[in-house]
Parts: sequence; structure tokens; C-alpha cells
Amino acid sequence: MSLFNKIFASVGIGAATVDTKIEKSTIIPGEIVKGEIDVQGGSIEQKIDSIYLSLYTTYIKEVDDKKYSSSGLIDGFRIAESFQLQPNERKVLPFSFQLPIDTPITIGRTKIWVSTGLNIKNAVDPNDKDYLKIMPTPLMSSVLQAISDLGFRLREAECEEAPYRLRNRFPFVQEFEFVPAAGSFKGRLDELEMIFYPKSSHEIELLIQVDRRASGLGGFLSEALEMDETNVKITVSSADISIMKDKMKSVIQAYC
Repeated sequence: MSLFNKIFASVGIGAATVDTKIEKSTIIPGEIVKGEIDVQGGSIEQKIDSIYLSLYTTYIKEVDDKKYSSSGLIDGFRIAESFQLQPNERKVLPFSFQLPIDTPITIGRTKIWVSTGLNIKNAVDPNDKDYLKIMPTPLMSSVLQAISDLGFRLREAECEEAPYRLRNRFPFVQEFEFVPAAGSFKGRLDELEMIFYPKSSHEIELLIQVDRRASGLGGFLSEALEMDETNVKITVSSADISIMKDKMKSVIQAYC
């Protein structure tokens, strides 16, 4: 029976299981994620080589002009070293880690989740997946609110594979695409695209692409040659929150 149990456990039948419980699933980048990992032994003794948490997101990847959804690793955390797990034994392991400041926020089609894995030699590794709701930091919120107050509407937000010149530590960036729905920029711009590069909870580098609306023959020629797009890089800090609308307005106006 023991031999059969080992064979079954090697393919995941009657093996150890894992369940992660996260204390608070709505969180802001830079905050601490806390919870516990519940490991339940199976029908045989098993050696758990390690327990690890991996933080993932989804991003769009283009191959041969076709778009695919791919998983991107944001960070990984080793929770426990090797130990023996007896049959039907239960272990509850508390954990905590700091959510990276550059974690994308869950807006549009962007998803963020924590994957828990047990590393078991010669067996199927049990795993668990728990989704997080990532809210913007106060500084990021002030930028988004300022853009909204200027009459822009968020049309799309998603993580996309990025060219090397736009990458930070990930192969993707989270891009926010706005269209002017009201206010002084309506009729002057086609769209506004923005990428956040957080340096800390109090400082963000912004890459803004201002896409001017074509006007007249020269305008249409510029648009055809993609000369109507201007890339602007600025840095905002917590000290700018009270004047964020005016700061964003002056930057966009300079390139209209």
C-alpha cells in the first residue's frame, strides 16, 4: 500500500496540498502583504524542499502580428526551507512581504495574483493562486485625477510588452491611454498616453506621449509620418499633489 501511495502522490493523488490566506487583498504598492500558508499533509510522508510565493501579472505580447496574453513575474519570495511533512500533518506558516513599488495597478484588463508553490522532489508541485486588487498610490491617484479634471477619459489601460528603451526591470510596461472628452484639449489632441515609472511612494517618473490632432494638409502629412507624436519625460513628487492639475496642463499645452 505504501508503494502505491508513493506512486499516487508522485502524480498528485493523496499528496500534500497548500492554501494561502491573504490578510488584506486590496493593497497599495509599497505596503506590506501579510497572510499565512496552510500546508496539509497527504497520505504519505513527503519532503518539502521549499515554499515560495511568486507575484505575477498579465501582459500583452505580440508575435508575428498576433497578440497573446502572457504572464509576467513581478517578484518572488522564499517562505520556508526544507522540512518533512508527515501524513495528514498540518503546518500553518505566517508570511509577509513588501509589495514592490512598481507593481501595476489592477485597472482595465490587468490582473495581479500571488502564486504559492511547494517544491517537492519527484512529485507534482502543489500550488495555489490568490488575486490581489492593487490600488494606485496617493501620488499616482493625484496624476490620474488631474488628467481626468482636464477633460480626459481613460480609454484603455493594460500591460504590454515594451521595447528595450522603455523597459525598467520588467519586459513590459503598464500603458494608460486617454482621449480628450471635454475641456480645452478636446479637438486639439487625438489621445494622450502615459507610463508610470515609480521611484518611491513619493516620486514618479512619467513618460507622456502627446498625440496631436491633424489639422490641414501639413497636419495629415505629419500624422502619416507619425511626426504628430511627442514624447515627454517629467518627474512628479508628493510636493506637486496640490498643483498637479496645473502642472499636467502646462506640460500638455507645451506640446499641443
